Amino acid sequence: MSKVAVVMGSTSDMPVMQEAIDILRGFDIEVDVDIVSAHRTPEKLFDFSKNAHINGYSVIIAGAGGAAHLPGMVASLSPLPVIGVPVKSSNSIDGWDSILSILQMPGGVPVATVALNGAKNAGILAAQIIGSSDKCVLDKIIFYKEGLKQKVIEGAKAVNGK
Repeated sequence: MSKVAVVMGSTSDMPVMQEAIDILRGFDIEVDVDIVSAHRTPEKLFDFSKNAHINGYSVIIAGAGGAAHLPGMVASLSPLPVIGVPVKSSNSIDGWDSILSILQMPGGVPVATVALNGAKNAGILAAQIIGSSDKCVLDKIIFYKEGLKQKVIEGAKAVNGK
């Protein structure tokens, strides 16, 4: 069974990152959650990142606000796909500092970046990565997307009266 790590720079990021945790659990994907600060616990960051693949993770979702170095540092040390979630924090420049810090990675150190506070999409993307080699997860994603389609169709009927 595939496993996803959801890490964030501080507990203040948890309300945003909870959406990734919830969607992954909805797809019956095992999730481990931890606080790993790139600036305050660099040793923990190095240990986690270098050993994530050994510890059975398939994908890492890393959320951070402000300078937002966590996703890039994790990606620099881990061979796994990393999805970065820029978090609009209290010390943020309206979230742009987080977005650009995660988005503008140098060649060779990719971080898939979702929208500001877009942890739900990070969870869906992680599930899609896993689903590319796990038919059970893929089937759940197909069902989920069909549900999204049905909501739009029902909304259109309600608006149009048809």
